[in-house]
Amino acid sequence: MRRRSCVKTVALYALLTAVGAVVVLPLLWALLTSLQPLDEALRYPPSWRVSSPRWQNYVDAVGTLPFARFMLNSLFIATVSAVGAVLTGAMAGYAFACLPWRGKRVWFAVLLGSLMIPSQVLLIPHFVLYETLGWIGTYKPLIVPAWLGGGAFNVLLFHQFFKRVPRELAEAAALDGAGAWQTFSRVMLPAARPVVITAVILSFIFHWRDFFRPLIYLTDFNTFPISLGLRMYQTSTGSWVNLLMAASLLSLLPLGVAFLLCQRHLTHGLRSSGRVGYNPRR
Repeated sequence: MRRRSCVKTVALYALLTAVGAVVVLPLLWALLTSLQPLDEALRYPPSWRVSSPRWQNYVDAVGTLPFARFMLNSLFIATVSAVGAVLTGAMAGYAFACLPWRGKRVWFAVLLGSLMIPSQVLLIPHFVLYETLGWIGTYKPLIVPAWLGGGAFNVLLFHQFFKRVPRELAEAAALDGAGAWQTFSRVMLPAARPVVITAVILSFIFHWRDFFRPLIYLTDFNTFPISLGLRMYQTSTGSWVNLLMAASLLSLLPLGVAFLLCQRHLTHGLRSSGRVGYNPRR
């Protein structure tokens, strides 16, 4: 029995090592390419060797195109959208989990069904709608939808959490004279802090790396986010693979810092949303 357990442990660590290598190797390749001269980066067959590290590539990547402008645009879009997605997603999740209203189960089934609809299916109706509203070329198609429900996944995340919060909290708030909004904002939402942090991180990452929607709705070069701006390193005056890799690694820094700072809250929030009997007072 002990030998079998040891074999399982070794197999598990081997599997984790293989998965880690799959994740790390592309980042290592991007780092090496970002330090190579252009002719060496385009060499075939490719080489893992860097003859002389060229750190100037990072300076050139930032200076060749308005990199800082792209980063600020992404920061604005991702921050505002994440705030709206979390706030409205929490409100919708609370309404589905705790408030009695007619047709709740039917609309919750519709909400779950919307998770299976590919975004490409809705592209033309959305474009026609936003063009009618005069939103094409602005940030409104990227931000406003996040403030109108927060996305089905966020609603489901908050619904699962609020469904497991002890009813005594809401009942105590009602005895103190709190209405539905006061109970939500002063009792339930503070208790959902792990889920709020998780939803903020996931929403921020989603809007930061979103490429397809900015490509469709934005027309001004100065409004491009970093996800779309990176493409310009390949289409402006040539294919600058080394500068593209340098800019890509720099664009990952905000996401990496956010994940490292909030990793414990992220895992806690995902666990607490699905844990039966979770007590937010712990």
